[in-house]
This record gives sequence, structure tokens and C-alpha cells, in this order.
Amino acid sequence: MTSAPLAARLTIPSGPLFFPVTAYGPDGSVDLDAYRTHVRRGVEAGAAAVFACCGTGEFHALTPEEFERCVRAAVEATEGRVPVVAGAGYGTALAVRYARLAEAAGADGLLAMPPYLVVAGQEGLLRHYREVAAATSLPVVVYQRDNAVFTPETVVELARTDGIIGLKDGLGDLDLMQRIISAVRMEVPGDFLYFNGLPTAEQTQLAYRALGVTLYSSAVFCFALELALAFHQALGNGDERTVEKLLDGFFRPFVELRDQGRGYAVALVKAGVRLRGLDVGEVRPPLHEPTEDHVKQLAELIERGYALLEEAK
Repeated sequence: MTSAPLAARLTIPSGPLFFPVTAYGPDGSVDLDAYRTHVRRGVEAGAAAVFACCGTGEFHALTPEEFERCVRAAVEATEGRVPVVAGAGYGTALAVRYARLAEAAGADGLLAMPPYLVVAGQEGLLRHYREVAAATSLPVVVYQRDNAVFTPETVVELARTDGIIGLKDGLGDLDLMQRIISAVRMEVPGDFLYFNGLPTAEQTQLAYRALGVTLYSSAVFCFALELALAFHQALGNGDERTVEKLLDGFFRPFVELRDQGRGYAVALVKAGVRLRGLDVGEVRPPLHEPTEDHVKQLAELIERGYALLEEAK
């Protein structure tokens, strides 16, 4: 257990960044026991941080009360071994409310999601994230994607804002990312953090590493812990052979399967957790479950991925 600031704890991650799914019981309510088990297994397997109630955790589907209970459960399950970062989003007033609930539940930081629905200008976006950052003492990582896309100048201002420590990119525009990184480096020298936040980030992490972005989210870690961990270690050790083998034999086919259905970045991951023996329930609407055939393909793909690890021994 460490009391080091969040930025320092994330700078050189010892393992994948874990984005757990949120578990639901047969009646559709949050199953905190299954959720704690899911989080605990990830931490014990080597996760460097837990990002609770974020995209993979169906932040959009949780009430404020459920959100607070889940964040608190994640904090309890980690027992201080790794930091817990909680999602916060919607309009400014609600994002502030979620941020304060996360702080009350014991979270170590926030992942600030895009605002709900509206496509705002840079001035409004900057004001939104500054108000979220000012609402608590928790450090904030801003999530760039969908309707929250920033110019390099705006990210410079975000980096100058007290409490904002990093940018997670879910857009995938590498030219824009290079310009953002360059602008912040020149205007705000320091240790501003960058994350690859694309779905199944392993698939694009080689490209992000070329920009100097070493942090990435891993939804695969939810259900194929050893595969995600082996990829993370191979990437860090410069083991190109293992990286390429896992990309070609598991991650690329998984991405192709994931792209067969809308919302599969969450629903297929949750199906994977169930296939691996932990009943975390189904996704909530408006997401839907994968087809029976797609779940069968996922099971075969997981088996193939673990066979690759055996071959590498």
C-alpha cells in the first residue's frame, strides 16, 4: 500500500490498467459480491490500477447510488494495493456530483467522460473540465472521444489547470495526438500523462508507443488476464516476437469479432468474463447481448489465445 500521488503511481505501470465490468445479479440489480471478486482477481493478477465504473463498467447505465456503491466496493477490494480511478460524466452539474460521490467512496482519481449529448466549443469544454477538477481534491484524467475532441491549445490549458493530470485518447487521430503532446511539452513542461484509450488498445499500442504514450486501457484483462498481462510484459521488454504472435493470433481476431456488433466493446467483454467462470450478468439496455454464434467464436478465440501462451513457454 502506498500514499504516493496518482500521477506517480501511474507513470510506470507494473501491469495493465484494469477496467472491470459492473456485475449484475439475476434480477438486474448490482451484484457487489461478484464485482468485488472480479476486481480482486484483477488486482491479484497484476493490474496496476482499477478504473471503476468507466466505459467498460457501464457508467452510463448506473444510478448515482449504484455508482457510489460500486466505487466503494472497488476501493474495498483493492485494499490500497493499487489506485482506484472512477468515471464521472454527463453535464457539468452531474459530473460534479459523480466526482464528489467518487471522492466520498474513497477513489484516488477521476476519469472525466465526455459531456452528455451536446457538441460544445473549446471554450465550453475547457470550462466544463475545470469545474469538474475544482469540485474535489481528486486528480483528473480527461477522456478525449466522440463529442469531446480538443485542439492542442485547449489541452495546453487543461494541463495548466490544477488537478488535471492527463489525457486519455479514445479518438485515434495520431496526427492530432502528436501535435497535442508537442504543444504541452513546449508550453507546460512536466509530467502530463497520456493514455491510449481506444477499444482493445493493445491493437494500436505499438503506434501510440511511437508517440511516447506508454499507458493504455485493457478491457481484455477483464476476461483473459494472462493474455493481457503477457502482452503488457512483452511490450515492455521489447519482445517483438511475442507481441506479434498475440496481435496476429488473438487481438486482431478479437477486434474483428468485436466490430460485428454495436456495443460489443462492452457486451463481448462481459460475455468473456462469464465464459471464464464468473457470472457478472448481462449488459443493461440500451446495450444488448452478443449472439450465440459470436459468443461461441469468442470462446474458441480465448482458447486459441491461451494455446499461444503455452507455445511460448
